[in-house]
Amino acid sequence: MHRIAVIGASGYTGVELLRLLSLHPDTELVCVTSRQYAGQLVSDVFPSLRGIVDLSFEDVDPLALAGRADLVFTAVPHQTAMGMIPALLAVGCRVVDLSADFRISDVEVYEEWYQEHTARELLVEAVYGLPELFREKISEARLIANPGCYPTSVALALAPLLEKGLIDHKTIIVDSKSGTSGAGRAAKVDTLYCEVNEGFKAYSLPRHRHTPEIEQSLTRLAGETVRISFTPHLLPVNRGILSTCYASLTDMMSLAALHEVYLDKYSAENFVRVLPKGKFPNIAQVRGSNYCDIGLSVDERTGRVIVLSAIDNLVKGAAGQAIQNMNLMLTLPENQGLLLPPVFP
Repeated sequence: MHRIAVIGASGYTGVELLRLLSLHPDTELVCVTSRQYAGQLVSDVFPSLRGIVDLSFEDVDPLALAGRADLVFTAVPHQTAMGMIPALLAVGCRVVDLSADFRISDVEVYEEWYQEHTARELLVEAVYGLPELFREKISEARLIANPGCYPTSVALALAPLLEKGLIDHKTIIVDSKSGTSGAGRAAKVDTLYCEVNEGFKAYSLPRHRHTPEIEQSLTRLAGETVRISFTPHLLPVNRGILSTCYASLTDMMSLAALHEVYLDKYSAENFVRVLPKGKFPNIAQVRGSNYCDIGLSVDERTGRVIVLSAIDNLVKGAAGQAIQNMNLMLTLPENQGLLLPPVFP
């Protein structure tokens, strides 16, 4: 049995980790932390976990986890993560980090979009944990940078086209919509019920912080520098991301031919479902699951392909993918504890 700790377990991503880990047959939760709720039962803060997670929140120094946990999830904000992860690694813990602190390999790019990086020596070591695309280094890693939700939806949508050079990468436009849980659990005016309900808006234009992470993944897939236009929107729903990606085809291809490209790429993957031709993803059909649904369309009039992907931002976009990475690191079946069907309606 592998001993697991979750640091920052009182946010939406943290509680999703607890929900999923409680179902995992090969792990034991030994420590869940929260400064705000230290000393309180998890089930008192999150009644949904009553009788499922029988631990109390702790406020512990990372060094205190030496010999106590084999692997640690850090579900804390960026900058906070880089302050604790060096200590966790030093005491022998392996880490899956759900912040943005180690996702961007170029420290200058990170500091341009975020802030000063105080653990830059670990950027070379950190492995970007999107298993379907970059699986080869995950199992041996000490530190996994768990991808962001928008970057996961976009990279999975465009990977087959970029790897085969089927699109002009200079023409990529990404239009994404996210549920409000992507903004976190802390109270903010912009995500209050009355601010979000019955509304629909774009935000963080023209520089959303996920842009360099998306471009880094697409550049790696294309083999040359990729720049995109990315516009995120806020949906008045709890969960889900729907990304619509547009690009010009280098040569006109039929929908049937492109569909085969996607089936060839993802047929062996546990968590990517390529929908039948003429079917398109819906966030309601992936809610609560680790699946990414992908649908395709070809606009022959403009010579463009349209790829749509849907994920649950808290599962495949965060906690579920983190557990997928954990499974690979611990040499467990990659789908262990994650074969939950979506919740519908």
